[in-house]
Formats: sequence, structure tokens, C-alpha cells
Amino acid sequence: MEAEGQITEDAILGGRLRIRQPSRGHRVGHDAIILAAATSARTGEHAVDLGSGVGAAGLALAARIPELKVTLIEIDPALCLLAAENARLNGLDDRVRAIALDVEKLEVLRGAGLSSDAIDRVLMNPPFHDARRQNVSPDPRRRLAHVGAPGLLARWIGAAAWLLKPYGTLTLIWRADGLDEVLDSLRPAFGRIAVLPVLPREMAPAIRVIVRAVKAGEGPQLSYAPLALNDEHNRPTAAAEAILRGGKTLNIAEP
Repeated sequence: MEAEGQITEDAILGGRLRIRQPSRGHRVGHDAIILAAATSARTGEHAVDLGSGVGAAGLALAARIPELKVTLIEIDPALCLLAAENARLNGLDDRVRAIALDVEKLEVLRGAGLSSDAIDRVLMNPPFHDARRQNVSPDPRRRLAHVGAPGLLARWIGAAAWLLKPYGTLTLIWRADGLDEVLDSLRPAFGRIAVLPVLPREMAPAIRVIVRAVKAGEGPQLSYAPLALNDEHNRPTAAAEAILRGGKTLNIAEP
């Protein structure tokens, strides 16, 4: 429903979560729910969602894992306030908190009470459009959510490496055509990398990749069967519906 201040309240995950978000600009979409479905976590752990926006991915993860502590980090103060409100709206504010700060400033992360080598899981959906190569939105909030400066991915992965415990897990979503950049950025600190492509429809080229990596992990790179969002008739696939509406996890999420 439409609310004051051009905010809407929307059901996601088949109504399991209610999310308040701006009616214009960046809106919660498939990427956040797929990211949460690909993120492994266990009861009692601490997960950090970098660039959380209004909190959809982190909240979807918290809703799935009992007693999981989640910290949502978002640079836009207005979106961060909505993320905190969404935690309360869904009865998760006893273990989900939202902090407005810049992911890339490690000293600020430390000042917010986050310690190096202390986090079990990091998930992130960084801004992945390059203003030098792609048309960008004139809307400043949407542009902030979608457009990254050169080197942003490597810096965010560096922040994840700083936060994570040894053998902690990073899960991220990125443009499929930027997979090589993801792998190059991960290799200094991460191993045991796994990749799952996301297709807009069956037999089409991938538009996104989900990548899971383990800090200080070792082992060969793993490839998972792709997730197709729609079939050849442009209808949602059963696999996509199970994840986006039914709350099912992706195979790439560790047991």
C-alpha cells in the first residue's frame, strides 16, 4: 500500500516478510532474495549484509535461520532507517540491527563495534554498473545503489575479508559478464570458490552470478547448475518460484 513520504509496504517471500521501501529509486528485486537463498548460516552465528539497502536480503536470511544475529550496513541514512524499521516490522529487531556507514572505511566499521576476524558470514550485492560503460539512472538514490566507482568490488571484498573469521564465508551476487573480475578480486584472500549462474530464462545467457568463497579456504572451484528465472514462454520456473516465493535455499548454500 502507498504510505506517507512516498514509501510503500510490500510483501516479499510469498508474504513471509513485509518491506517498507521508497516508491521510487532502487526497489527490492530478485537479486536480494536470491542472494539470501544462496547464503549459508547456522543458528547462533553472526552475519553481515554489506550494502543492505532496506534490509531485504539480511532480513530474509534472519527469517530463515533461528537465533542468527544480522548486521545490516548501508551508506544511505534514509534507507538504513527503513532497514531498522523493517527489522521491527517483522519482529526481528532483537537480533537484526542496521548501521549507516561506508563499507569501505574499515576504521568506521571498527568504531561501530565490528571487529576484524570476528564474523561468520558476509553477504553482499554491491553496486555493479560502471558509469564509464553503461547508462546510469538520473535518480541519485538509484544511482548510488547500482553504480560503483572503479575498484569498488575489490574494496568491498577486502572489507569482507577483514570482517570474516578464518574459514568464514562470503556470498555475493554480481553481473555475469564480470565473473573474471570477481574471481581476480577474491583470490588474494579467499578460496574454495563456487559459482552459480542466474539466467533470465531457460537457454539464455546468464545475467547474474552467485559466488560463494571461503576465507583462507582451499580446493578446486566448483560450478553449480544455473537457476533459470523464467521458462521459454517467459513464465516463472518452478525452481525460481520455490526460491522467490517459497523461501527455498539454493544448492550453493552450504548445509
